[in-house]
Amino acid sequence: MKQCSLIVILISICSLLQAQSSQQTLTGEDKVIVNNKKKLAATTNDTTRSLFMGSLGLSYEGINTDSSLKYGMASLHLAEKSGYPHYISRALAGLSGILRQQGKFVEALNVLYKALAIAQEHDLKNDIARSYRRLGLVYFELENYTKAVELDRKALVIDNDLQLMGGSQIDHVFLADAFVRLNNLDSALAHSIMPKDTLKAIKIPFYGTLGSIYLKMDNNAAANVFYHKCYDSSLAINDFGDAAIACNGLTEMYLKLNNTDSVIYYAKKGFAFGQKASFKKEMMKAAAALAKIYDSTQPALALGYLKMADAAKESLYGVSTIEAIQNQISQEQARQKELEDAKLSYQSRLRWYGALAAFMGLLAFAFILYRNNKLKQKANVLLQNQKEKVESTLSELKSTQSQLIQSEKMASLGQLTAGIAHEIQNPLNFVNNFSDVNKELLQELKEEADKGNMEEVKAIADDVIGNEEKINHHGKRADAIVKGMLQHSQSSTGQKEPTDINALCDEYLRLSYHGLRAKDKNFNATLQTDFDEAIGKINIIPQDIGRVVLNLINNAFYAIAEKAKLNLDDYEPNVSISTKKLNDKVQIIVKDNGNGIPQNIVDKIFQPFFTTKPTGQGTGLGLSLSYDIIKAHGGEIKVKTKEGRGTEFTIML
Repeated sequence: MKQCSLIVILISICSLLQAQSSQQTLTGEDKVIVNNKKKLAATTNDTTRSLFMGSLGLSYEGINTDSSLKYGMASLHLAEKSGYPHYISRALAGLSGILRQQGKFVEALNVLYKALAIAQEHDLKNDIARSYRRLGLVYFELENYTKAVELDRKALVIDNDLQLMGGSQIDHVFLADAFVRLNNLDSALAHSIMPKDTLKAIKIPFYGTLGSIYLKMDNNAAANVFYHKCYDSSLAINDFGDAAIACNGLTEMYLKLNNTDSVIYYAKKGFAFGQKASFKKEMMKAAAALAKIYDSTQPALALGYLKMADAAKESLYGVSTIEAIQNQISQEQARQKELEDAKLSYQSRLRWYGALAAFMGLLAFAFILYRNNKLKQKANVLLQNQKEKVESTLSELKSTQSQLIQSEKMASLGQLTAGIAHEIQNPLNFVNNFSDVNKELLQELKEEADKGNMEEVKAIADDVIGNEEKINHHGKRADAIVKGMLQHSQSSTGQKEPTDINALCDEYLRLSYHGLRAKDKNFNATLQTDFDEAIGKINIIPQDIGRVVLNLINNAFYAIAEKAKLNLDDYEPNVSISTKKLNDKVQIIVKDNGNGIPQNIVDKIFQPFFTTKPTGQGTGLGLSLSYDIIKAHGGEIKVKTKEGRGTEFTIML
């Protein structure tokens, strides 16, 4: 009767904990869930709905089991209805999460092997990586940490090749978790190092991983901090699964410290949160800890918890479960062997076809040699005629090329003219205005002189002198602009001279911008400069380097102007130019946030006559001339670009 009473009390305590946990309703639903629900309600496309439902299923994993399964199954149904392999593989992999959490490892492996097979059949790299990553999680729960590391590494290789930052970060966290369990703390820490600004999507599991690492290192203070960060962050979005993990981590820490009250407190919380999220493994760990702590003080209560832990363990790792898992693994190994055999067979056929092609090529080559030998004499006669035509054509081409180069230079001069007109108007306005003011002041001076008021005469004279200085300053400014224009229009002398590179870059940036504004009054852009004052003057041919800088800036403005025509939301056109002294070199960077350059043509942009602009808007010589000028200065010019993001040209002198 005592044992029955204690079991009833134990069940009541669990029910009370469950009731307390259930009070944490979704009043603070994750923003991702709310946003996905809104998007789901706003679309009728089955493919898109499958995507949003899959995201909702993942978001509910640690919050509500029924919702997670509902959305996961709905996502799979719509994906299969659409027939797109990517969405089917994604939905299957997403569904595996809640199955794994519920301890349904056989079902989780089944859907993941299906997801992997579909991804491999259609060569969907991203989905292959996702399947490997989630298979690694299942093996982690099965405590086969070596296999989990192998699978996570496969996922990491693919994600790095695809440059998928989010996937790579998750791979690193999972690898760190597995290495902790293998007591390889150096590797665990190595995979835990990542920038703070990349942790937004993975900060909760990341905190839990760091807590486990520091607990293994006996740094209880640090472990306590990170477990509580994991716990607080989980509760903030009602993620009961990660909350259970954090509580069980704290339970393990307090067991080491022999702090009985804290062990009971966090183990009960871990058990309750595990129940809420249907996280069998975490329920088992919490129940085992409670059984251990109650063993010496309340044996009956300890027995109740021990039975719960044993029941969960049998469900997770029982003989029938392990046999079913082994069957799944054997079938998958057989499938992978078939894939490997097919791959080897295909490679063997390719080698045979290659040998056959080489043999046929040799026959064709022999025939061509024989034929060429017969036609040699005729070809020599034709060659002489063609030589004369080529020489004539080459002469014409050189003439045309010279004209095109001059045209390119004059085009850049024309681009400057509108900007210079705007720039020179300002100092001329100042000269005219101050001249008018001086005229009035001199009249006042005469009147005051007639009155004999010498103090006022002196004051007016000082004002006139000050205005004359301003007139002189703005006159020199106008003179400098005109000289700069004349220098740009003249042929290069080939003589290097000390030049303020910062002033040159700033001047051409403003002139190019005003030139574009003169053509299109509606165009606006943000201009940014960052000049290293430590550079001073450097020996260059200013006309030549000026042409290079102007060409890069004109191209940057063209790129952002074209992107602005697309009327994209939140797009703000931006062009920046910066200089920096690097030991014995000077670096100039011209950067824009336009549409970028397609990767398949990046290697061609410095070739003569190659242009991405429409016919009539570019000769294709600007970057070619710029390349030659920089090489002539003993420097180099490089380009970095991302389609849809922008382009950055770097000059090193």
